[in-house]
Amino acid sequence: MFKTIVLAVLFALLAFLGYVSTRESTFAFERSGVINAPAEKIFPYISSFQMCKMWNPYDNKDPNMKRNIMGTDGQVGSVMEFEGNTEAGSGKLEILKIVPNASVEIKLTMTKPIHANNIILYKLTPEGTGTRFTWAMSGDNGFMGKLISVFIDCEKMMAKDFDQGITQLKTIVETQK
Repeated sequence: MFKTIVLAVLFALLAFLGYVSTRESTFAFERSGVINAPAEKIFPYISSFQMCKMWNPYDNKDPNMKRNIMGTDGQVGSVMEFEGNTEAGSGKLEILKIVPNASVEIKLTMTKPIHANNIILYKLTPEGTGTRFTWAMSGDNGFMGKLISVFIDCEKMMAKDFDQGITQLKTIVETQK
């Protein structure tokens, strides 16, 4: 009887792990909002690590986050290492590509709470009398990411953070003199 229970549990575990391994290995999340300002007024806030902390929701999760910026902030190749609490995480950001007043591409390497390599893209496109700000992130889930996504709706969680950041950026830019 005990042997049958152990075999049933092992079979269920193997079936579950098999299911996890068949889940999509890549992800892409994207949110956007219109800011009533020209792109050149918004761009400094998305291209500078120092200015990003004014609106980035992950800085709200840990106001005591340690940051170390290397290189010239706001330039391709500049890096910001960060070490935050369990909500904010730890890792580094590296600016890969900048198109002035249009886009910033950043490599995000997370080291805590789990290891991950993702690409963040901030994009500005004219829309009416304002500018649409798009915040996108994509990457490879790996097995741990697939496992976590079985229990947590990662897209919903990220959408909440992205929406909060877009709202905070909109407020800062639109109230700036």
